[in-house]
Amino acid sequence: MIRKRSLMRRTAVVAAAGAAALVLAACGGSGDDGSAGHGGHAATAPSSAPSSASASASQGQHNAADVAFAKGMIPHHRQAVEMADLAPGRARSAEVKKLAADIKKAQDPEIRTLSGWLTSWGKDVPAEGAMDHSTHDMGGMGGMMTAEEMTGLENASGKAFDTAFTELMIKHHEGAVEMARTEQADGAHGPAKKMAGEIIDSQSAEIEQMNALLGKD
Repeated sequence: MIRKRSLMRRTAVVAAAGAAALVLAACGGSGDDGSAGHGGHAATAPSSAPSSASASASQGQHNAADVAFAKGMIPHHRQAVEMADLAPGRARSAEVKKLAADIKKAQDPEIRTLSGWLTSWGKDVPAEGAMDHSTHDMGGMGGMMTAEEMTGLENASGKAFDTAFTELMIKHHEGAVEMARTEQADGAHGPAKKMAGEIIDSQSAEIEQMNALLGKD
């Protein structure tokens, strides 16, 4: 009986010691190893929130110059595409036809991108056919054709069309380059400034090409 009681006491002591060790380990785990348990979630949540907030701020960062660039360049590009659409049935020069196709291929996607930015910024996208009105709003966007010039281009064909198209598109491109330079100087939206740089490069090269076609190089 004495041996049995002694064995029971030892078993109780060992069990108590084991329980105490488990409690201590649990307490220590909540502090020392917090990064792996609930503490890990607590540490991750605060750091992820600011990072996603800053990413969102970066994507949406824009100013009035960015909005003006998008609102101005959309109707400007639309008119260039409208001019380019006249070339296949009217131009004589294969070079003019290719130039027109290249202009449409470059500017159609840019119109969609610019429209997407305005929508994401909560701004209205210029309505189709509002080119004349937009020109007045922009204080006479450089290079935009008048209704009379557009009618004259529509009524031209052959060499006369080639010359008129090239001369008018040079002016049109020069206006776009000026608008793009303003965006690069005053804008805040990284992708818009990048597009502005691409417009400057591509349209400046096309201006040189068109001057060469007119014998002005």
